[in-house]
Amino acid sequence: MASVIGFRVLPFFVSNSENKYGSRVQVRSLGDTDAKVLSSDSVVVNGTSTGGERGKGGTSIDQGNGHLRSKAEEKRRVKDEALETLKPLWNDGYGTETVRDFFDMAKDIVKHDGGPPRWFCPVSCGRPLKDSPILLFLPGMDGTGLGLVLHHKALGKAFEVWCLHIPVHDRTPFEGLVKLVEETVRFEHALSPHKPIYLVGDSFGGCLALAVASRNPAIDLILILSNPATSFGRSQLQPLFPILEAMPDGLHSAVPYLLSSIMGDPVKMAAVNIESSFPPGQRFERLSRSLTGLLPYLSGFDDIIPRDTLLWKLKLLKSAAAYANSRLHAVKAEVLVLASGKDNMLPSRDEAERLKNSLQDCIVRHFKDNGHTLLLEDGIGLMTVIKGTSKFRRSRRHSYASDFLPPSMTELNYACDQIIGLLRLASGSVLFSTLEDGKIVKGLAGVPNEGPVILVGYHMLMGVELSSLAEGFLREKNIMVRGLAHPVLFSRTAESSSSDFSLSDWMRVFGAVPVTPSNLFKLLSTKSHVLLYPGGSREALHYKGEEYKLFWPDQQEFVRMAARFGATIVPFGVVGEDDVAELVLDYNDLMKIPVVNDLVRDANGNAIRVRDEASGEVASQKLFIPLLMPKIPGRFYYLFGKPIKTKGREDILKDKQVANQLYLQVKSEVERQMSFLIKKRKEDPYRSIVDRTLYKAIYAPSHEVPAFEP
Repeated sequence: MASVIGFRVLPFFVSNSENKYGSRVQVRSLGDTDAKVLSSDSVVVNGTSTGGERGKGGTSIDQGNGHLRSKAEEKRRVKDEALETLKPLWNDGYGTETVRDFFDMAKDIVKHDGGPPRWFCPVSCGRPLKDSPILLFLPGMDGTGLGLVLHHKALGKAFEVWCLHIPVHDRTPFEGLVKLVEETVRFEHALSPHKPIYLVGDSFGGCLALAVASRNPAIDLILILSNPATSFGRSQLQPLFPILEAMPDGLHSAVPYLLSSIMGDPVKMAAVNIESSFPPGQRFERLSRSLTGLLPYLSGFDDIIPRDTLLWKLKLLKSAAAYANSRLHAVKAEVLVLASGKDNMLPSRDEAERLKNSLQDCIVRHFKDNGHTLLLEDGIGLMTVIKGTSKFRRSRRHSYASDFLPPSMTELNYACDQIIGLLRLASGSVLFSTLEDGKIVKGLAGVPNEGPVILVGYHMLMGVELSSLAEGFLREKNIMVRGLAHPVLFSRTAESSSSDFSLSDWMRVFGAVPVTPSNLFKLLSTKSHVLLYPGGSREALHYKGEEYKLFWPDQQEFVRMAARFGATIVPFGVVGEDDVAELVLDYNDLMKIPVVNDLVRDANGNAIRVRDEASGEVASQKLFIPLLMPKIPGRFYYLFGKPIKTKGREDILKDKQVANQLYLQVKSEVERQMSFLIKKRKEDPYRSIVDRTLYKAIYAPSHEVPAFEP
């Protein structure tokens, strides 16, 4: 018997009629195989639904005037109209919706909360990019399906987002919920068999995702589990559960406040839309106002999780954890576990490590300052985490070229303020470029806007020049520079023991790619701006007395590839490492220290080799972490030389001698530019951080500090 559901059109699901796809809230009921699926246009009129239906033939969507269109047809229409790429510094909407919106939406949705579990597509997600995979959100204890409210706009660019809503008074057992999600997964897999399906499980939803994955090992699934409740049996709150069952109704009104303080960090929730760049006093004032305004909303938990529902959810959690744990061995999917360090409800940090050791393909990222409701708290956006862990893909295999999504403005500002803030302040970087007529100007006007372009230069100690270079291109030219990096940064061995969202993850967010000929080929074929260091780690991890010395291979590795695609080569020099730190212990020094030398030797024994011994001095790539002594910071200077065009240069491909001459020309240009900068920086009145700080204090903190006249 088919079940017909009326789903009220809620205000936060309504969009203008021009964006029909984005405005639809598709609702699939839990019932027989002929259960109906209603669009957001479905409204109950005298007990009869006026929306579209899904019969045995598949999903149908109301097209208006009584016409129905199948979901497959709708997907084809959306695919034809969708954008193919995002521009750098796109607006991801982070901070425009907050926890207050979550409570407002939840309060509205529970008022009209009849019927079985169903799916809906949030309007704020908008229309995804072309060929985007589907993402199914499986909620936690609240069951509203609104747990991604902070991330809707960002996720909606990369995914077709569906959220599972479990009504307050629904009592579907865990196996029934597994069946519902499983049917949806299989249906979507049949529509797009070559695309992955994402399951984002929050707490209880994590158990649900693992259960579905264990029953469908042949389907390409990617699981993202936020503080999964598989550790429910070891919860710190186990002694309190019998008390909740025996608590009189009169005292239950205090439970919502107890739950809110246990499940999440109110301060982190209140800080979502407060920029970290604000001065401390202004930030504290805004945070206080936001927190004061948030506290009255916490009583809304009583409506979202009434007493009977809370007791039912606790029983459901127990059965869900037992079910998922008994089937971990059968999970073949990729799994990313997000674990909070201040989870007062579950031992999430320890559980993440247990899952990492129990599952076949699992990585972990810890967020030490967050509580149980990680996805509703201030911090790194979920889309950022997915990109930084290389989990975003549109097909069975991840491609660093075609699956790359450029950073948003939120990501750039966060990285500049929170990740590289001190280095950015200390370096005071200034960029110069060379025009076609040979004139040197401040800024990047001399670098071509159109790709393919290969930026070829010197790699300073520990690669400290990378962040300022990438930021400069993004802010001035809105160009994403794709850096070719050592493969060890992308291996599991590069993950720290703490598994925090690290610098290597941020490098992926900002376009870093393992340095391989195939990746260079793919990037040039997409007309990208590629950053290449022929000296690689040999320059970045140089020894004492080797600063500003090039260690390039004997072969002209990149010149012929550039000519094949008609790429423009832009040689550049950069100086300033000796102005911020002094190299105290290099590789030779570390190898003389007992115990330390064994660690270095082991690390190099397992390291990935980029070049063989036939490549000259550059092949001697000993990986180590040097000991540096900070100095009173000076300044980083970059000079991009006159562009060298290879388009139409067939002689480079046919004659190795011609290619070698161009290779040596590029190398000579890099050396010349560094010599020029070393000489000219002596003329900079603001080379010292002290002088730059005084300048900003007199004029304005955001005012650009001058440099020498080129």
